[in-house]
Amino acid sequence: MKKLMIAVGVSVLLGACAGGMGMSGSGSTAMSSNPMVGGAAMYPTKDIVDNAVNSKDHTTLVAAVKAAGLVDTLKSPGPFTVFAPTNAAFAALPAGTVDTLLKPENKATLTKVLTYHVVPGKMDGPALMSAINAGGGKAVLKTASGGTLTATMSGKDVLVTDAKGGTAMVTIANVYQSNGVIHVVNKVLLPG
Repeated sequence: MKKLMIAVGVSVLLGACAGGMGMSGSGSTAMSSNPMVGGAAMYPTKDIVDNAVNSKDHTTLVAAVKAAGLVDTLKSPGPFTVFAPTNAAFAALPAGTVDTLLKPENKATLTKVLTYHVVPGKMDGPALMSAINAGGGKAVLKTASGGTLTATMSGKDVLVTDAKGGTAMVTIANVYQSNGVIHVVNKVLLPG
């Protein structure tokens, strides 16, 4: 069960790398047949892994998934929702954080961080908005790592708050994959 949850988390994260459109209207408002993420078209007929490896904006995430040993699990059917941080989001962490996480002795911590970005099930923009509205302005999402994320709205932007109080904005939403949906975020979310 734990391996399945990790696989789900990683799948969702890699899927996020694949791109999409913004819920805030910063991208297309209609589902594009092949949205662009990191300079590459994302194909809804491909899985998270097959799309993610092509995004230039998610090379750090892909490297982290490889270091965590989660690549073999990323082709599972899902569905998964991934909040995928960009390279710039990883670069904004304190100096040395990414290098430390990528060390073999920190594999368990890296896995926890990665799967914290994954929510089992398919929560595209409309489903996420419905959950926020039903929750009186916030939706508490259970992650594959066992933690929670809180989604809220700020104007037309969807914000995701982690257990430490850090907030990420969805910059590209609804990047559909054959095994889920990715929402690109501008910060790395950290478990408690």
